[in-house]
Amino acid sequence: MTLAAVACIGIFVAVFALIATERVDRTKAALAGGALALLVGIVDQHFAFHGDEHGSGGIDWNTILLLIGAMIIVNISRRTGMFEWLAIKVSKLVRGQPIGVLLVLSAVTAVLSALLDNVTTVVTIVPVAILICETLALDVVSFLIVIVMASNIGGAATLVGHPPNIMIGSATGFTFLDFLRVDGPIAGIILVLFLGAVGLVMRGKLQVSPEARARVMEFEEDRALTDRPLLWRCLVVIGLTLIGFIAHGWLGLEPATIALAGAALLLLLDRESAHHALEQVEWSTIFFFIGLFIMVGGLVQTGVLELLGKGILQASGGSVPALTFGVVWVSGAVCGIIDHIPYTAAMIPLVRDMTAGLPPGHDNVLWWALSLGANLGANLTVIAAASNLVVAGLSERAGYRITFRRFLKYGIPVTIANLTLASLYLWLVFLR
Repeated sequence: MTLAAVACIGIFVAVFALIATERVDRTKAALAGGALALLVGIVDQHFAFHGDEHGSGGIDWNTILLLIGAMIIVNISRRTGMFEWLAIKVSKLVRGQPIGVLLVLSAVTAVLSALLDNVTTVVTIVPVAILICETLALDVVSFLIVIVMASNIGGAATLVGHPPNIMIGSATGFTFLDFLRVDGPIAGIILVLFLGAVGLVMRGKLQVSPEARARVMEFEEDRALTDRPLLWRCLVVIGLTLIGFIAHGWLGLEPATIALAGAALLLLLDRESAHHALEQVEWSTIFFFIGLFIMVGGLVQTGVLELLGKGILQASGGSVPALTFGVVWVSGAVCGIIDHIPYTAAMIPLVRDMTAGLPPGHDNVLWWALSLGANLGANLTVIAAASNLVVAGLSERAGYRITFRRFLKYGIPVTIANLTLASLYLWLVFLR
């Protein structure tokens, strides 16, 4: 390991420690770490901002611009009252029962995250959840952590749900149906077990008075709609954007292009100044990711992630099950600490080399191990995925802080259980 690699690991560990202990705001810590990595030359400036020709390293502008576009659309849509309307509808559907609200919103979020990008899904669902929690005087943080975990589980089921699946599909030629056939069943099983566990654990903790439930049932949802002309414009743009997300592969367009096009169209149709919509973008989340991508780019450029992949191969001793489980668990653990996009980009060429030496019938198992490990590891910490940080940012803006430790208390048992189920599934389907 080179001196640059050791220095890069040192910077990353120091930044992670500051974030975990909450001694420094996570955005400040990430930007300082990224700037330091650039200033001392650990990561090349061109590589940090653009990556290499294989898509490894660098700031993932597709993720950054997707976040900005989706946030602009939601910020304008919020003025119509559509989220209040949806919150009242969902609450009435389950007759004001808190556990019913949580399970319905989590299930809807998981399904939408399988069909669309999960960042777009949580940006839409979170304002609804916050409104319901405030109306029923419930714990907002617990609600939002469960919802974003359901989103990460649902996103693992399809080609378009999580960025790592899109990257793996591009590298292997796996189709939407391939992901639905292999990842879909285990994601569905994990989701059902997860929601069942949530129902058992949280049922006693989510209690409201009969008076509060009665107040919810008396709400008139139509009165929540404050700007119907803008509402119809928003619904048309959101519909077109969702269609674009579903068809972006056939259209040859990145999800960020779809999101930015939708945001631009809605800004043009909105009579208000663009200043307000842009001002409410979660810029702290955006800049956190910029700093994180630069630091992880250093781990890629200095060969740290490549050494990690080779370590998995050596530790397996040539055993296909050991190699498969190693990819699942190491991917889950690493992607619980760093974003899964640069990790997946660094692992794809290594998995391709590992796969070349596997016996017939086992040649695809490592790809599915990488997919499930990288996606399910997103539930470990609050900084593990874009969806987690977006939810944390929206929650903090509403006055409810999701701390690193609070998320980790949920994340450790959920991630261990999920990776265990994924390993068992891969063994039954591919290795038995």
